[in-house]
Amino acid sequence: MGEFRMAPFSDVTLQTARLTLRPLAEADTDAVFAMRSDPVVQRYGSHPPWTDRQSAVEYIARNAEAIAAGTGAQFAIERREDAVVVGTCCLHALDAPCRRAEIGYVLLPSQWGHGYATEANTALLDWGFGRLDLNRVEADIDPRNAPSARALERLGFVREGHLRERWIVGGEVCDSWIYGLLASDWKAHR
Repeated sequence: MGEFRMAPFSDVTLQTARLTLRPLAEADTDAVFAMRSDPVVQRYGSHPPWTDRQSAVEYIARNAEAIAAGTGAQFAIERREDAVVVGTCCLHALDAPCRRAEIGYVLLPSQWGHGYATEANTALLDWGFGRLDLNRVEADIDPRNAPSARALERLGFVREGHLRERWIVGGEVCDSWIYGLLASDWKAHR
């Protein structure tokens, strides 16, 4: 295993059978805005649906800074067959001393049910546990988001906790389920 360093991730591209994961770019603004402004997508998200395209511009700029600094890795999920961006996935809140990160992902509703979340996150976790030598990856989801819970469990994540009234998003109070995946779990799962 390699040594975990906070290195720039700007040149990282991950390939799967059907997908390319690459750093978000300015050209992805409309796709990111389409996802993050959709009330269905944001139903269980950490912020209400965006109402202004500028939010996507600023989000991509913040993520470009994080990827250049090695403090986060937000990737566009692009279908290889037609180069259409169908979602995003990320490792964020990287903690080098503890070799820990959090995972996040979003897909356009039209792309749900095709296995893209599992495929993209498998590549992301292979990279995180391999190249970054992470020891632990965590996920924080709304307990009402059953499809996300199933996706995490298919990847080998274990639900470790229930935090009551952890978030207030758009005035709505909601709980969190905390999931964890250890490097040893991932190796056994793969």
